[in-house]
Amino acid sequence: RLLIRDGTRVVTECPCYQGAAFVFESYGADLIPVPVDGRGIDVSKLPDGPVSLVYTTPSHQYPTGATLPLERRLRLLDWAAAPGRGYILEDDYDNDFRHTGSPVTALKGLDDRGSVIYMGTFSKCLGAGLRLGYLVVPRELVEPATAIKTLLDSGHPWLDQAILAEFINSGAFFNHLRRIRQVCRSRRDRLIDSLRKHFGSVSLSGREGGMHVAWHLPPDFPDPAKLEELALARGVGLYSLGNAYTYGWELYEKDTVLLGYSSISEEKIEEGIARVAVAVAEWRRRNRPRLHPCTPLPPPTAGIPTSTAGSAH
Repeated sequence: RLLIRDGTRVVTECPCYQGAAFVFESYGADLIPVPVDGRGIDVSKLPDGPVSLVYTTPSHQYPTGATLPLERRLRLLDWAAAPGRGYILEDDYDNDFRHTGSPVTALKGLDDRGSVIYMGTFSKCLGAGLRLGYLVVPRELVEPATAIKTLLDSGHPWLDQAILAEFINSGAFFNHLRRIRQVCRSRRDRLIDSLRKHFGSVSLSGREGGMHVAWHLPPDFPDPAKLEELALARGVGLYSLGNAYTYGWELYEKDTVLLGYSSISEEKIEEGIARVAVAVAEWRRRNRPRLHPCTPLPPPTAGIPTSTAGSAH
């Protein structure tokens, strides 16, 4: 409501969270997808000219899980500071969960020009049913953003917010975070160990934080939609990008499925990956190339005795 009109240019990561892209489109935005690689949004491919908004998930890119490095964060901020550029919307949806390495400073924490709108949520760490999130906006947006929020829904219920504020101020919230971080890290570790046990060296992104990993499938696997189908038939939920609330997934070049682990016990995680391994093995057996019984064998190489050619082969 504040920044987008018909024809407004909005940059999104490609792929990105479908819900955000649909909201922008509903207000008439002209979406400009910028590709994502193993280090997040590729800032070298940001467009020229005026742009009202850049939507990004730098801490744990959705859906790939990539973390935007400091060098790219600084380049993105420099790009946004050029004339005709608007704001960066930093969606830090699961910033509470960092499993390995030091947390990278948020774009908002690096911003000295007032270019970043920071968006967070309590849905991941406390529960989606609360419907509580927050914005940290540049000073000039405080008043208009408050007015628009009031027009949208007259504000969230005050009691939920007051209880959450007391939970935070008492220190109990941070104790809670420490506990659930440990639980999530253990479940992530079990997931990675199980994948390696059954599939060997696997290509994963998003392991450093968050609540899901992206598994980039090797060439001899079923395609993501088929793997999703095979897993579901065995009672296991993993998700191709097309069924993971992802926008622009058709342009992403890797065969990828998403594996969430935050709400599943370690035992169930291990059992689930074992079931997927069985499903993949059966699929491979059914799809193994076979010679037709009437297919003639190729002739031996000219000038080489048949027995020698056979042994060389």
